[in-house]
Amino acid sequence: MNRPSSSPHSFASPATDRSVPRARRKAGDTGIDGRGRVLGGPAILSYGFRPFFLLGGLYAAVAVPFWIWAHASGYPLHGPFPGTLWHAHEMLFGFLSAVIAGFVLTAVPNWTGRLPLSGTRLAVLVLLWLVGRIACATVAAPWAALALDMLFPVTLALAIWREVLVGRNRRNIPVAALLTLLAVAGGLHHMEAGGLIEPGLAVRLAIGVTTILMTLIGGRIIPSFTRNGLVKKGSNALPAAFGLPDKLALFTTVLGLLAWIIVPEAAWAAALLVAAGILLIARLLRWKGWLARREPILAVLHVGYLWLSVGVAMLGLAILLPSAVPADAAIHTLTAGAVGTMTLSVMSRASLGHTGRLIASDRITTAIYAAVSLGALLRILAPIIPEAYQALIIAGGSLWALAFLLFVMRYARILWRPRQGP
Repeated sequence: MNRPSSSPHSFASPATDRSVPRARRKAGDTGIDGRGRVLGGPAILSYGFRPFFLLGGLYAAVAVPFWIWAHASGYPLHGPFPGTLWHAHEMLFGFLSAVIAGFVLTAVPNWTGRLPLSGTRLAVLVLLWLVGRIACATVAAPWAALALDMLFPVTLALAIWREVLVGRNRRNIPVAALLTLLAVAGGLHHMEAGGLIEPGLAVRLAIGVTTILMTLIGGRIIPSFTRNGLVKKGSNALPAAFGLPDKLALFTTVLGLLAWIIVPEAAWAAALLVAAGILLIARLLRWKGWLARREPILAVLHVGYLWLSVGVAMLGLAILLPSAVPADAAIHTLTAGAVGTMTLSVMSRASLGHTGRLIASDRITTAIYAAVSLGALLRILAPIIPEAYQALIIAGGSLWALAFLLFVMRYARILWRPRQGP
């Protein structure tokens, strides 16, 4: 089960779509029972990426413009989170958690060779996510909101732990552990809103966990997809194999982020983050992304990892040189930049590949990639150019949200319809 994948759209290396029963694939992803028998049912509930990518994209397209309006107008929020805490919570534990759920629920069957979560069980998980979003918008009672909101991340983490352990897929235990930490961060954020813990810890933990996930998963899929694309074109220049530079970059990144989470103002933690950012850029260069520049759906993965690398370095520089690099700019380099670009690149690629469609970028998809990066850039510039702060917030947030709206408009029918071909 640990053979490298040759699938052009598989999420990770241990296995491919071939682990899914042939009867299911021919039936158009309409759902299966615990014994692999084909059942009738909507295609949207056949695989985790379908409902969660759609909901995550829609939520990003709506929540960011709402937040910009609410912040500018002073509209009072009625849930447990005041002001910017709601924005941070819903971006990290609402939108991002949905995309992560879609990713892992689709990747885990490829990793383990087991059947995917689908049908009624998937519908229940989607419902729990919706309950959390409603609770965070309407339930003012702190403990009630916490209990309702935590149903989704805890259930998701338990489901992934079960699949990884039963499937004896030890290689991906770190992914299950990081999902657990993300759930813990969500609970801590509720406690922070209630004044029970220090401000900032929950957000740092969530951003740190997300950054590590992107570093790990990106390091698997980007060189793999790039290699497949270059081999298909007959190129002799291929991404470097995983080696010591990759291990050093990963180790330094994890160590630097852990230090930032625990001691966010320490100079030594900042130095580690700057070193990690440099090592991640060096790692990215080993994958020869410039050779894929004519294929936007592949090149955007490299752009996303560049956002990630620069964002990690900026976290450190924001500690060492706060007057030159605002912390707000560093945070949004990782969130609006890296998270926004990486999520849309994976969502678009998986939506095409896992539904049997050609993995290629059309004009709308290319516009999606351009809008999310430009929107992120404008948002990052806002604290750097204070005299244009509000205008840049509105312009950047609107462009960023537009990218996700375009994703929903372009890919909703694909996600709702059965798989094409075998």
